[in-house]
Amino acid sequence: MEADGSIRLLDTEQVNPRTRHLDQCSTLELLQLMNAEDFRVPAAVAEALPAVAEAVELIAAALRAGGRLFYVGAGTSGRLGMLDAYECPPTFGTAPGLVQALVAGGVARDRADESAEDDPALGAADLAGRGLAAGDVVVGIAVGAMRRAKALGASVVGLCNNHNTPMVGIADLVIEAVVGPEVILGSTRMKAGTAQKLVLNMLTTTAMIRIGKVYGNLMVDLQPTNEKLVYRSKRIIRMATGASPEQVDEAYRLAGGHVKTAIVMILAGVGKDEACRLLERSGGFVSGAIDPAAQKS
Repeated sequence: MEADGSIRLLDTEQVNPRTRHLDQCSTLELLQLMNAEDFRVPAAVAEALPAVAEAVELIAAALRAGGRLFYVGAGTSGRLGMLDAYECPPTFGTAPGLVQALVAGGVARDRADESAEDDPALGAADLAGRGLAAGDVVVGIAVGAMRRAKALGASVVGLCNNHNTPMVGIADLVIEAVVGPEVILGSTRMKAGTAQKLVLNMLTTTAMIRIGKVYGNLMVDLQPTNEKLVYRSKRIIRMATGASPEQVDEAYRLAGGHVKTAIVMILAGVGKDEACRLLERSGGFVSGAIDPAAQKS
């Protein structure tokens, strides 16, 4: 939304009648009010699920075809996008560049630079610097560089907490998780931020499931980069296969610490090379590697 009088029309800029008396409340009453408002967020996200599903399919198709996912935002929304991007490599074993986040003004450890939100040219330049291409998907959590992304031929998804924002005229698809007035007028780090975090979790998690990063409900592409994650990796192999600890240790070692490969080795009764071949043939899906009939598109 442009920084003019139209801001006052946004749902997130309205006075919340349920919290007009915040300054007169006890600490417990404040927390109860905030908690009650937070309960409204999942319902708002539920209404947006059809659009979220469309966005997931768009993202998954792009990732399968070698494209990338970019989050572009400002303020709280931009920082939430960065958090989601950061968590993909350790959780799903993705390459660092597969899911990227650009925050207006960059990220400083000791302060937030909200003034950069007013300069959309910066976002366009940032995207150009990342080599944005037509096969990529850009999720615009704030308008910023969305116009530039569209001009470059990338698929553009808008994510916002108000109806009929300028995103509608730019994006291929807009997800509107409208949470209503905030507890404190305009403080979108609260309900709006919570809604955005829920949607971002859904976008990447579901897209990763759709491209084979999960077997059952087990994260089978995690990166075992520390002792805790090595333990988790072996536990996942045990849960997926029912193998003994000794079998798991051996398969994990022979697979070079690659959880998927170790699972297929055990379940298909094959060596590492054959397990890798089966996984490649199945597009990375463990279920399809051990039983081609179970492969889903």
